[in-house]
Amino acid sequence: MGVIVLGLTLLSLTIWLGLLCFWGQFWRTDQQLETGETQLQSLPAVCAVVPARNEAELIPTSLRSLLLQDYPGSFNVFLVDDRSTDRTANFAEGVAHAVGKPQQLHIISGESLPAGWSGKLWAVEQGIKSASKFAPDYFLLTDADIEHDPANLRRLVAKAVQEDLDLVSVMVRLRCESFWEKLLIPAFVFFFQKLYPFRWVNNPNNATAAAAGGSILIAREALERIGGIQVIRQALIDDCALAQAVKKSGEQGDKETRGINKIPSQGRIWLGLSRLTRSLRPYDSLATIWDMVARTAYTQLNYSPLLLLGTLVGMPLIYLVSPVCLILGAVWGNWAIALTGLLGWLLMTFAYYPTIRFYKCSPWFALSLPAIAFLYTLMTLDSALRHWQGRGGAWKGRVYPSP
Repeated sequence: MGVIVLGLTLLSLTIWLGLLCFWGQFWRTDQQLETGETQLQSLPAVCAVVPARNEAELIPTSLRSLLLQDYPGSFNVFLVDDRSTDRTANFAEGVAHAVGKPQQLHIISGESLPAGWSGKLWAVEQGIKSASKFAPDYFLLTDADIEHDPANLRRLVAKAVQEDLDLVSVMVRLRCESFWEKLLIPAFVFFFQKLYPFRWVNNPNNATAAAAGGSILIAREALERIGGIQVIRQALIDDCALAQAVKKSGEQGDKETRGINKIPSQGRIWLGLSRLTRSLRPYDSLATIWDMVARTAYTQLNYSPLLLLGTLVGMPLIYLVSPVCLILGAVWGNWAIALTGLLGWLLMTFAYYPTIRFYKCSPWFALSLPAIAFLYTLMTLDSALRHWQGRGGAWKGRVYPSP
């Protein structure tokens, strides 16, 4: 038994060494929008598209932050009222008049949801269709629960123009105030970065693609090149699906222009973190965070029972084996097992600490990653159960079947 336990502990330790050294330095938080230059040589026209369904509580803050952007170029906001029942559109109109910019806000009454579309993407499609009449150079796709830093748009545009990017996205700072938010929200970002290492996403020669739906700036030409929003109309993880479509379209374009036998570069996208632009959405209980993760976790696994099984085996191996073996080794007096388990736990704590520091949480939370991973594993299992019961993808009163 001791040999088996030691072997598992060494395997977990080896995995962490591999992740830290060879997995795109996912654990670092140095890919940040606010660290770049913001000088603008040109002022492309931008139209923001905001899908909003029953967001009367948050829209006064989020819309105000959009209308008060310090971007000096042409900027219009298209808010798509997705059949709200709480007077979202009225609140939005009031905000525009309050800040003296009613001419910049265009409110669109959403049409009924057609078959084959997710509600959010259908709203985005309607917003883009209306905004296209202004012939913008870029679309800013954002959510109704995002409070933008006054310079967020200027930084996004500067990043896109200076580096000739098709898509620029930032994972906004998620709310992290309650105990459950401090325990689980930084881990949500950490796991996302492990799944999509930002350095790989930002490398045009790497196929990894991802985006964060709260703040995406996409060039109109790039959106037209992939065939518009309709190509991802059923996607529940729509931000990453959009980024993948853009990156693949860049690869195909290079094959056509540079020759099929040459190594093509991918589409030009960038994903980073933001310290200043933040989400207003509260997740102040275990239940709300659980629902947020369970809504799309099984979708992330492509609804595959095999990938689910791999997750249920892999997560404990990576995150639970080390602390459990540390305890077992100490109880048994087997210090080889205990020391190996301690090293594995320290490595995952080291990896998680930059995210904890980014969110200004107590360093002690970095030690809790094994327990956090156990909870996320249960959320993933629950996500699969909800899917099999026909309750998967529920959001804003809608339930979406797998495409």
